[in-house]
Amino acid sequence: MIKEIAQLGAAVLRVHAQPVIDMNGDETRALIASMKATLANTQGVGLAAPQIGASQRIVIIASRPTPRYPNAPMMEPTVMINPSFQPASDAKEKGWEGCLSIPGIRALVPRFKEIRIGYTDEQGAFIEACLHDFIARVFQHEFDHLNGLVFLDRVESNRDIFSESEYAKLLS
Repeated sequence: MIKEIAQLGAAVLRVHAQPVIDMNGDETRALIASMKATLANTQGVGLAAPQIGASQRIVIIASRPTPRYPNAPMMEPTVMINPSFQPASDAKEKGWEGCLSIPGIRALVPRFKEIRIGYTDEQGAFIEACLHDFIARVFQHEFDHLNGLVFLDRVESNRDIFSESEYAKLLS
């Protein structure tokens, strides 16, 4: 069930993912199971279906402290099918991001601090919620994957891009 994570340069990371039509279909269930298993096998806090080669509009957010994100809040893995969002305000903040599809790189990325989201959960219920700070950042990062974008596309300056080793020096 664990899938290989697509790396920068893979075509699937640069296309607009298709909406999920059959949310209870075997293919969708198998994809979600593979996404859960793959994400659990990493130190990541989120995963989008295109990252495992499936151009479908599904993301999972599973925030938890890891060596990559030691201060991440705890959040049960949450599957979001056909998600959408709107900024709750114009306030943006730069924060450090990395990506399982772009190992070894971190960058300061501006994101909305607070967003309103909507998605369909695994049981078929439509959920609306407000996310803020780190979780809002993770959602926006994963949402970008559904639209063929990676976090480096959002960087304001190349000077905001660091190697993982230089980023680690900032933390010590």
